[in-house]
Amino acid sequence: MVIPSAGSVLAASPPPVSSERMVDVLHRAAPSLDRNVLSMATRAMTCSIRRGEPVPMRRLSVIDYSRPSTQPRLWVFDLEKARLLFEERVAHGRNTGENLATRFSNATGSYMSSLGAFVTQESYRGANGYSLRLQGLEPGFNDNARERAIVIHGAPYVSDALVRAQGRLGRSLGCPAVRAAVAQPLIDSIRGGSFVFAYYPDPAWLKQSRLLGADCGQGVAAHPAPSGAGG
Repeated sequence: MVIPSAGSVLAASPPPVSSERMVDVLHRAAPSLDRNVLSMATRAMTCSIRRGEPVPMRRLSVIDYSRPSTQPRLWVFDLEKARLLFEERVAHGRNTGENLATRFSNATGSYMSSLGAFVTQESYRGANGYSLRLQGLEPGFNDNARERAIVIHGAPYVSDALVRAQGRLGRSLGCPAVRAAVAQPLIDSIRGGSFVFAYYPDPAWLKQSRLLGADCGQGVAAHPAPSGAGG
């Protein structure tokens, strides 16, 4: 049986509501990703496109900060081919928590991670090597991301050795940092306008996010709790 591409499924679905068929296809590719989190991510992406954000339907990245840092909690999908490209550990900010993330912020100098939807922008080489700028799409929750230099980059503290030594990954200044060895191919696969969705069951964000509203910002949706959040 030929599985339809996720991109074609999304294009065929009603604009404000993510396609359950698309979620089914992607969840088969990444069964360890909570289905409810994936559903929220596709719904937010569909809403962003409907609202006129420049988000090409090629790549979708999902971060589930409700999982511990010792577990893979970043998934990158190729929507055109309906396949999983990366499944990785990702670090959170030093003031967001230890192994478990608990606190998030949009404030400069907070050293916390931010929640919500982002669109990727340009790659560059900086203090952390090859990095990728992010533009936050959610006012009050992550729209200071570029000003805060919240970027995807590689880091030596994202490693199996550190997990064995201290029971968690090292922590960033708020950036979603990945293994140094995977940083360049991962960044190259998503740079230039793809969608990134960072999840945590934060009540204020779930209630106020315009991208998760029942009518794409015109109402408030009910958000099911993920099954087995936190791994």
